[in-house]
Amino acid sequence: PASRAEALRRLARVDLTRYAQTRNHLDGEHSLLSPYVTHGWLTLPEMLARPASRASEPLPLRHPWVLQLGWRSYFLHLWRHLGERLLHDQHAGPRTAQAMRHTLPADFLAAHTGVPVIDRALHQLHQTGHLHNHARLWFAAYWCHFRGLDWREGARLFRRFLLDGDTASNSASWQWVEGTFASKPYFMNRENIEGFSGGRWCQGCRAACPFDRSYPDLQRVLFAGSLAPLAGRGGDAAGPEPAPWIDDPAPAVPRATEIAWVHDGAMSWASPAVAATVCF
Repeated sequence: PASRAEALRRLARVDLTRYAQTRNHLDGEHSLLSPYVTHGWLTLPEMLARPASRASEPLPLRHPWVLQLGWRSYFLHLWRHLGERLLHDQHAGPRTAQAMRHTLPADFLAAHTGVPVIDRALHQLHQTGHLHNHARLWFAAYWCHFRGLDWREGARLFRRFLLDGDTASNSASWQWVEGTFASKPYFMNRENIEGFSGGRWCQGCRAACPFDRSYPDLQRVLFAGSLAPLAGRGGDAAGPEPAPWIDDPAPAVPRATEIAWVHDGAMSWASPAVAATVCF
């Protein structure tokens, strides 16, 4: 539900203790507040202040809730500082631009890559507009390192479907996985997926698993000049260019409807409206 009242209701029920202990697990404590930040219903300072006011003592700086708000704030500062440059590599990664494939393969469009954990993430993304952070990391790692695709196309896909897909966090996080915004790229193995999904995302899987290796083996296979074999059907078939983020005309807005403020974080850096806006 898109309203300030719903945002505050969800913020009031955040369990900071359980969040700190379980947020990395798919069945853990998740606030689901990120879309409300992206679209202006909540600010980062009040997301820190309101739950902290209920705690028995001040939240330490390294509390997971504080860290997540800090990263989001940091990415917004980067967006302000770098502008369009955030949509490009911040430094060299493990792959050259020439090694990346710059098309959107048809099996991703159809959510039928033949790798169940990736197809499950695609179905959830298309149907709900939400993905847990770990599922986003797994998907991005498969996209970049196992399939050799350009992270920018993956960021476009996420930006198109995610309810919380703001440019700053989306672009910086994809670059973190790619290894152009961090000292090393992110990748995972089957043990990681099973551990943080409670085993559910691997149950009943009969596919040839590209992740069923040790981390040293994956490090050698992925970053020693070759890509891991593609699993099942799929391959390099190039589909059509991704559709625009907004495909249909906006519906008529009923009277007395709450309106979300559309701000620069939810728009293109090149928008004339953003360029003409005075920042307060």
